[in-house]
Amino acid sequence: MATSASLLKRVLLGRQVATSRMEHTLLPKVLALPVFSSDPLSSNAYATEEMMLVLIAAGAGALAYRLPIAVAIATVLIIVIVSYRQTVRAYPGGGGSYIVARENLGTLPGLVAAAAILSDYVLTVAVSVVAGAVAVTSAAPALTEHRVALAIAFVVLLTVANLRGVREAGTLFAVPTYGFVAMVYVMLGTGLVRCVSGCPVAETADLPLEATAGVSLFLILRAFSSGATALTGVEAIADGVSAFRRPQARNAAATLSAMGFMTVTMFIGITLLSVLLQVRVNEEVAASRSVLSQIGETVFGRTLPFYLLQALTAGILILAANTSYQDFPRLSAILARDRFMPRQFENRGDRLVFSNGVVFLAALAVGLIVAFEANLTRLIQLYVVGVFTAFTLSQAGMVRRWFRLREEGWRRRMVINAVGASATGLVLVIVATTKFVHGAWIVIVAMPVIVLLLRGVNRHYSFVRAQLHAGRVRFGDPARNRVVLVVTELDAAAAQALGYVRSFRPTELHPVYAGSRPAAEVEVLWDALSRTGPPITVLEGRDRTEAVLQFVRALPREPTDFLTVVIPEVFRKPSLLQAVLRRTTFELKVRLLSEPQVVVTDVPVVLQGGRPTGVGDARPLVPQRVVALVFIGGVHDSTIRAVNYARSLEAAETRALYVALEPGENLDEILDRWTESGVEVPLDILQAPFRDLGPPVIEEVRRVTADPAAVAAVVMPEFLVTRWWHRLLHNNRALFIKRRLLFEPRVILSSVPFALGAPEVSETSEVP
Repeated sequence: MATSASLLKRVLLGRQVATSRMEHTLLPKVLALPVFSSDPLSSNAYATEEMMLVLIAAGAGALAYRLPIAVAIATVLIIVIVSYRQTVRAYPGGGGSYIVARENLGTLPGLVAAAAILSDYVLTVAVSVVAGAVAVTSAAPALTEHRVALAIAFVVLLTVANLRGVREAGTLFAVPTYGFVAMVYVMLGTGLVRCVSGCPVAETADLPLEATAGVSLFLILRAFSSGATALTGVEAIADGVSAFRRPQARNAAATLSAMGFMTVTMFIGITLLSVLLQVRVNEEVAASRSVLSQIGETVFGRTLPFYLLQALTAGILILAANTSYQDFPRLSAILARDRFMPRQFENRGDRLVFSNGVVFLAALAVGLIVAFEANLTRLIQLYVVGVFTAFTLSQAGMVRRWFRLREEGWRRRMVINAVGASATGLVLVIVATTKFVHGAWIVIVAMPVIVLLLRGVNRHYSFVRAQLHAGRVRFGDPARNRVVLVVTELDAAAAQALGYVRSFRPTELHPVYAGSRPAAEVEVLWDALSRTGPPITVLEGRDRTEAVLQFVRALPREPTDFLTVVIPEVFRKPSLLQAVLRRTTFELKVRLLSEPQVVVTDVPVVLQGGRPTGVGDARPLVPQRVVALVFIGGVHDSTIRAVNYARSLEAAETRALYVALEPGENLDEILDRWTESGVEVPLDILQAPFRDLGPPVIEEVRRVTADPAAVAAVVMPEFLVTRWWHRLLHNNRALFIKRRLLFEPRVILSSVPFALGAPEVSETSEVP
């Protein structure tokens, strides 16, 4: 039965899309353009203005430099476009600057490029939605004091739209993107035609602009670096080549050219009209009337076309963030695949998008918006440094690639990318120098911090892999299975647990009582329940959890032995909250996982109408048939140890199960490794067509429990990580499976922990 949360999710995001539909989500060029080019196209709404706001420091006369500067910026943009056309053809799998730099310059330059472009994507979202909020408040000044809330609302809307899917986002954003481009061209054409008989003059033509500094090379370079925001987002198509329809590289290159043409012509046209119409601006004017709105008002007057231009400008500025929403998750997924970011970023959501990346990007952008109080001028100072760092490393990497491979035409291609690397490298130096004290230092400092974090994640994964593949565990290692049955109540769950334990005849059975009943009463009740079972030990002390731990620690064991601690529980209803609030049993299960050779087995029983379900008459009956199911996430020591434990249960049938979640998984490699490991237990591959672990796991378990005489013993391999935050780097599939199966009738859950590094660590995580 669907929950209210799942119904809300379906309403907001739509129905789940099967992995087999992946090809149908690829974008034609007409939709790819608004999806991947909204950022560079939208930058025309503020690039000219940002350039002018720097020049006015030298007075009105300095505005004469805006057109030459715009031509220089357009020249750099053309160079970058031509260079990136070669990149998308050489790397049709996407990845952009990170892949190019890593493959050709080394891991560290690749990570620097990744850090640069990731930070730029976050800034793109923040800057775009804040610019959109400014456009809205320009038309409705009463909303100015709500600018932060307005920007956050835009982020939420964009997040939901992108969680619905790439194709859906493209369809949704196509109209405002193409509408903005068309309206700007109409404005440019109308303005130039009107100038034939004498240009109209903007209302701000007489705005006094007092010089506070003289015209200098440094001022010109600062204006250039501010106007260079027109180049943001060019990287996006190179990152997202895999989202295009086939032939992907050719379609991406064509879209890149179309985007470049539109961006260059609009940027030059807007700057030219700002000169012809004598538009002026200062910080006070810019807060309420952008340069683009002044041009539109001068050309159209306060008529319908002007308001349409304003509406489309606000729309494209907000939607410019969509470029980041498409590429930040894709780049994060690539980095996660290479083990530089948490593995969760590889996971696709219900709509075949990298949902974790989308949500994480939104959270970072909201943090920036709040921290900078939705101030566009302050935010935009952080911009561009990351863009040109990535540009430079990417083009330098392409130069190295052509020289290394020396394919046909390599000299011409190398020259093109060398020119691109030189141009963007020069711009990078200019931007870093001129904007450093104005806020760019934050990004310059942040990039090495991000690189260190990426390397730290990679070191953790390398350590885990080395530990799991050390070959310390062999299939069939001799082992004894001792059992400690922890009883807190002598109820139906205790009876089922005792019957289950008797089914595999452990080497030793130690029943212990950790409840509040008097010892004499417990002994009488236990004798009545167990009949011929061993006597029960009543633990003393106020801290029952600690008492159980002390008892377990006192039991001798060999390195290959298993000490199974069985914890029966009765639930009045299937409530996860109730399971967590059971202080004794929940805390005990968590703490026991860090004990050497201990396996934690949960025997849950749910009451229905006051009677236990799936337990019969609540007597300690040995199940007629036990099937051991080992859910694995890979082939390594932790998995083999779990299989060895499953075999100690002497079940009627023992199987290993691997759930294929992601498209493109190499299942043959999993099967080959299983064969090479020498494990003499069959491995079955389960398909999850909607990338949801729950349905195939539950279906497989219910195939066993459909027989009323059968019990499913689910065995989960887990490993212990050394820091609490290490848990965030793993998918925690074991925890997810246990949660989904906790209230399934006649299902017994066993966690087989595997220690990594120091034995005293106490956090657990799912097998990678």
